[in-house]
Amino acid sequence: METIQMKVIARIRSDFPTKFGIPRQSGIVPVISTVVFEPEYRVDEALRGIEGYSHLWLIWEFSQAVREDWSPTVRPPRLGGNTRMGVFATRSPFRPNPIGLSSVRLAGIEKTEEGTVLLVEGADLCDGTPILDIKPYLPFTDSHPDALGGFSDPVREKELEVEIPPHLLETVPKNKRDALQKVLAHDPRPSYQHDPERVYGMEFAGMEVKFRVDGRRLTVTDIQLTVQSK
Repeated sequence: METIQMKVIARIRSDFPTKFGIPRQSGIVPVISTVVFEPEYRVDEALRGIEGYSHLWLIWEFSQAVREDWSPTVRPPRLGGNTRMGVFATRSPFRPNPIGLSSVRLAGIEKTEEGTVLLVEGADLCDGTPILDIKPYLPFTDSHPDALGGFSDPVREKELEVEIPPHLLETVPKNKRDALQKVLAHDPRPSYQHDPERVYGMEFAGMEVKFRVDGRRLTVTDIQLTVQSK
């Protein structure tokens, strides 16, 4: 079997240290992440002109889902985890080549001790995810308003109503509160789990957030600081 090698050009720094809680698609939740280039690619000339684009494509590796083998069908969580669909008709991470594609908004460009970094909004990537390439998003060719969404269209759901008790909300840094609310509103649970008594735990921005869901209401039951949030 023919193979190719690819280089990691950068890594993402995000508020999601684990897969649980990551938005299911890019652009859903306006969380800010940072693209930090590997030393070899910390060359400002390589970014010349990027400030002229509002959005970018990130091409990256599903580094937490690398497998030696592959299956022609997968079970999308949004279909309850029991219905099988063709792997190429889904965005499952379990693919012949574990490559992801995310559309993000370019929120800023900053010079740091680690070279010039990109601030991006809406990334659906776990902290530390390897980035293989960055390309500009072109609205006149990449946007297709009449496109069909396949099996994903009928399973779209309304956002949950999120309730965070005031004494718990006060423990969340002010610059993370809105993002946390939006992450929770999009229901981090697997779609086939509906036990209203079950307490879930999600790591986000240096916090462990515990919650339960009853119907369309999500209630946060506890928030514990795990590391210093930025």
